[in-house]
Amino acid sequence: MSEVTAVPLRPIKKGSLTTLWLGLGLLVAIAITAAFWSAPARIKFDTVTAGSGPLAQEGGAVQVNYSGKFADGKEFDSGQATPMLVQEGATIPGFHQALRQMRKGGKYKVYIPAALGYGAEEKRNPQTGEVVIPANSDLVFDIEVLDMKTPEELNQLRMQQQMMQNLQGQMPQGQMPQGPSDGR
Repeated sequence: MSEVTAVPLRPIKKGSLTTLWLGLGLLVAIAITAAFWSAPARIKFDTVTAGSGPLAQEGGAVQVNYSGKFADGKEFDSGQATPMLVQEGATIPGFHQALRQMRKGGKYKVYIPAALGYGAEEKRNPQTGEVVIPANSDLVFDIEVLDMKTPEELNQLRMQQQMMQNLQGQMPQGQMPQGPSDGR
């Protein structure tokens, strides 16, 4: 028969349990703060006017009116009826993320933190060398989606363009393609 020997516990000093809980609370607060500051940057996306239809698709394209500003409101870029590919690397990461949340006919305000914009890289005007977008700039875009093309529609357009180029390459200079003959 086995016997269990009781081991007496020493009494805990007065206040040490409180110190233990305070220490644990401090560790949790430090962990939450570290998680907040190390969390990946995210865009802020406001819908001004809701669009209709499906969301823009990866590999597709959109045609947009846009204006890009700094957080202080100073405009650095704008475009009218500008075509843009919806694919990684075609635009800055934050703009790409925003495009994938848009619908045709919609108007949006997008806030892009520097980490999802140009980051520590400054953008210069190629002609003048002047800094257009300083390093670590947060950006704000007003975007209106005029039209969208799915990846399938883009492929169809590319194939049509290729066929037209092939036809033009086969024709002698100055000769126009003939339509179907109607027998007259």
